[in-house]
Amino acid sequence: MKRISCIDRETLRFILNASRSIHPREFAGVLRAAGDVIKEVLLLPGTLSSDESAVLRLYMLPIDPSACGTVHSHPSSSASPSGEDLTFFAKFGYVHIIVAFPYDERSWKAYNHRGKEITLEVVG
Repeated sequence: MKRISCIDRETLRFILNASRSIHPREFAGVLRAAGDVIKEVLLLPGTLSSDESAVLRLYMLPIDPSACGTVHSHPSSSASPSGEDLTFFAKFGYVHIIVAFPYDERSWKAYNHRGKEITLEVVG
């Protein structure tokens, strides 16, 4: 299993800004890592977004060994995963980030594929 322990500060800022700009709809993307650091967010064609969910079209994901998980926003103040989130986490990726309103550096959490909260160090 791939070990991801950090997220690049600029990548986190991109996630927070994208989530803020699409509010109250949910933002979603695929995380890409270099080594153990999340460095990019891949936006997939055909992603559907509403104020209740975001649907990633994973069949649009190119074969990409750097893809390590997903990110999505919650328009509420809760960064806890829903039942649907937990089901999805188990199917794809090693790390998943949920950002919640107000989309600042304190309103996000990371989870492993089992839905257990993990710590990602912000670097860079």
